[in-house]
Amino acid sequence: MTWEEAVQELRSKPENKQAILDNYFDADVEVANERFAKSEEFTELLKYIPKQAKTILDIGAGRGMATYGFAKNGLVATALEPDSSNDVGAGAIRILAEKHHLPITVVETFGESLPFEDNTFDVVYVRQVLHHANDLEKFCKEVHRVLKPNGTFIATREHVLSKESDLQIFLDNHPLHHLYGGEHAFTLDFYLKCIKNSGMKVSKIIHPYASVINFAPLSKEQMRNNFANSLAKLTGSFIAKTLVGFDFIYQKMVDIKASKDHTPGRVYSFIATK
Repeated sequence: MTWEEAVQELRSKPENKQAILDNYFDADVEVANERFAKSEEFTELLKYIPKQAKTILDIGAGRGMATYGFAKNGLVATALEPDSSNDVGAGAIRILAEKHHLPITVVETFGESLPFEDNTFDVVYVRQVLHHANDLEKFCKEVHRVLKPNGTFIATREHVLSKESDLQIFLDNHPLHHLYGGEHAFTLDFYLKCIKNSGMKVSKIIHPYASVINFAPLSKEQMRNNFANSLAKLTGSFIAKTLVGFDFIYQKMVDIKASKDHTPGRVYSFIATK
């Protein structure tokens, strides 16, 4: 089954309605992309785009929800997406770019061999892409090559394993892997090794509970409430809400939870510079 067929299969079952919305798989691409552009996740992501940046490469752009948002925010965007689909791939991006006259160029190929000159982009962005790479080391070296000096690499929502033997557990529990067989995950050390070996410097590692970039579709408020509810079992509701209301206490709680979380496929993000 292709990726497009897998998404259509997901849409065909009423019980998957929320999953469709959470993953921006709406049948109407424009509605989905507009919703992502207004989401807490994208708003937070924009904070990592340097103010002086003008050009951005979105690798593994899918149906272009981030590309669309970047272009709407004044960036000249290039979307790299090997799937030609008008629903979940490059075709969908072209249709929206033409409709809204957005500065988006679409290229249909893979990230391991980028058809661009050295030092081309201010920012390279990927969302849920590194764990799909056929050759992650080569992929990261290509990112480094096309980034301008001092350019920024942003990789978000990458599935992480504590140990390689956890991979099958993750695959068995993934809602779409059984349909199209395209999921994967690496250890945190391997992601960092590949990024660093490319010549880039990792400036920030964002753990699963540290940013809405990772825990969306939960909102920041919902995540904080979840921590308060867990703490309330020990302290009572009033004390729990008071403690979680202090940012430094809440930050300590999320850091501790992340250090103890070994769920196969949990989500991390990375910021690096050339």
